[in-house]
Amino acid sequence: MDVLKKGLMAFDITPTETICEQFSAYEKLLVEWNGKMNLTAITDHDGVVNKHFVDSISCQALLPHGASVADVGTGAGFPGLPLKIVRPDLRVTLLDALAKRLTFLDAVIEELGLENVETVHMRAEDAGHSALREAFDAVTARAVAGLPVLCEYCMPLVKKGGLFLAMKGTEGAVEAQNAEKAVKILGGEVVEIRDVSWQDLSHTVVVIQKTGQTPTKYPRKAGKPQKSPIS
Repeated sequence: MDVLKKGLMAFDITPTETICEQFSAYEKLLVEWNGKMNLTAITDHDGVVNKHFVDSISCQALLPHGASVADVGTGAGFPGLPLKIVRPDLRVTLLDALAKRLTFLDAVIEELGLENVETVHMRAEDAGHSALREAFDAVTARAVAGLPVLCEYCMPLVKKGGLFLAMKGTEGAVEAQNAEKAVKILGGEVVEIRDVSWQDLSHTVVVIQKTGQTPTKYPRKAGKPQKSPIS
């Protein structure tokens, strides 16, 4: 638990008893369920804490109080659930195309007693043409796709004036440069590329502000963004 507490404090989170207990329960369920479905290749305690939990909360200070947040391609819940644990004020939607992952997340949500968090079984390309379009103050995504593709998945979900937080590796600045056209076409502007370091972790958060509406033809049909990224 010392590893977790140090990580939380490094990103301006007070490690309360409730927060620590919730992360402990989350880790236990993650390891348990990982035995019957592929949720993560990282199962050792320090790895789960540093590479999943602490890594996920590294962007929490960028989120406004009470923000509605969609986590696209959430997988085992990263970064959406750790953000919800440390920021109970957030209203979080966990979006994933694989139903069994959401079954796991529903079990975690129930076990941790989290409120104002829901799971949605839907592809991002379909979500962008549903009631979720331009419905969120912020959208997050971690290790899902290259940034031009990720922008097409995520930016249609962001309200005008809201933020898309793309959690990328150390090449975030290069990806941002490669995604300039996609960002502009989809109604956004890169406002910051934030470097994040914690112990042996090093990554970037590409912060994109939604400055205008996304054209209605985006996102394109499932598979098209990946096959033919905006460039």
